[in-house]
Parts: sequence; C-alpha cells; structure tokens
Amino acid sequence: MSTFTVGDVIAERSVHLTRESLVRYAGASGDFNPIHYRDDIAAEVGLPGVLAHGMLTMGIAVGTLAEALGDTGRVLEYGVRFTRPVVVDPAEGADLHVSAKVGAVDDASARIDLTVTHAGTTVLGKAQVRVRLS
Repeated sequence: MSTFTVGDVIAERSVHLTRESLVRYAGASGDFNPIHYRDDIAAEVGLPGVLAHGMLTMGIAVGTLAEALGDTGRVLEYGVRFTRPVVVDPAEGADLHVSAKVGAVDDASARIDLTVTHAGTTVLGKAQVRVRLS
C-alpha cells in the first residue's frame, strides 16, 4: 500500500494459538521459561495459567502488516507496552485479534496503530509501527 489515510483500517487478522504454538515458539526463540508451557509453574508464581510469550504476541501483531506493506523492510520503528497476559487454555487455546489503523501520516512516514485483543481485552498498549512511505 503506497497511500495511507488517517483512520483507514489497512489490515486485520485473527490467529489461534495452542499450547503447541507456544512450544514451537519456545524452540524457535530459545525462550523456555516454564510459565509458557507448565500450568503448575504458572500457578506457583501467581499467574492465571500458561501465558503466550510476549514477543510471540508482538510478532503476530506486526506480522499483520506484511501484506498491506508489500515490503516489511518499510518498518522503521515498532514498540508496544504489554498490558494484559494472553492465557492459552490447554484445550481451547487462545484467539488473538489484530486490527491495524493509520494513526498519522507525514511527508516520509506513517504511524500505524495496532489494536490487539484476546477474549475481548486489549493485550498490547500503545502498539505503534512507523513505516516508510513508498
């Protein structure tokens, strides 16, 4: 996409995570913290259940822009705040919903605001991507 208009939703997607997704991500990332695959450890440290990796959630969110941008090399900057955990149920998994809306445009770049929710709750705050205009 070469033209951005403030307020336009340029991409949306939903991703279903399972415990298998978390194990695969752990293998790829090297993050084998047991809170991402063991219910007993998650409970021991006071968590509501096994959590998806924060960086996995971040990656899914920004990956939503790939088709809209055409070239992921256009991403100049990306940042988020982790506001709520994504609990991945052993049987049901977890669904992430991502919406990407143009928040601002200047002469050289656009700011894309990502809304990332799980179970009706926003899980990433101030999720913003600055992209180079083509």
